[in-house]
Amino acid sequence: MILHQALAQCRTLVVDGPDGIGRSALLAELARRGFMIRRSRGHLHHVNPTQPYHELLAAPGRLAIDGSLVHELVYGPLRRGRSRVTWIQALDFAEAVAERNGALIHMTGEADDTEAVGAYERAVRTLAQHVPVVTVDAADLGHPIRGPASPLPQLRGCIQALTIG
Repeated sequence: MILHQALAQCRTLVVDGPDGIGRSALLAELARRGFMIRRSRGHLHHVNPTQPYHELLAAPGRLAIDGSLVHELVYGPLRRGRSRVTWIQALDFAEAVAERNGALIHMTGEADDTEAVGAYERAVRTLAQHVPVVTVDAADLGHPIRGPASPLPQLRGCIQALTIG
């Protein structure tokens, strides 16, 4: 699957990637294509860090979430020695995204923190068992996202890593 197909087929997209990799071009394209762009506000809830994200997923219509619990899975251990999000919570979130006909868009590109890049790759590989993943190189977003919006029934229920770039 390539990015334009995910844009045409998904009702929910979660855009995430290492710090310093620009997501603004993709988010602008998502907004242009009718996605509501949302970001969880404030700090993670101390008892249930997934709560704000589940509230976002309850919104009607096409939804794009900028950043997610994956960021905490990666940067929590790197910055504080542990994540405030458990793997059970992260997998539950991934399944909720998939149930909303969604996918995780994993942004890649030039990043200074190679440790975070590797941690993202490991996290995304695990989450790909529960939600479709589209990997997008930020450098590729300098070109228009083209292609027909052909139906892809294999996206629904497809639990595999999907890559572009």
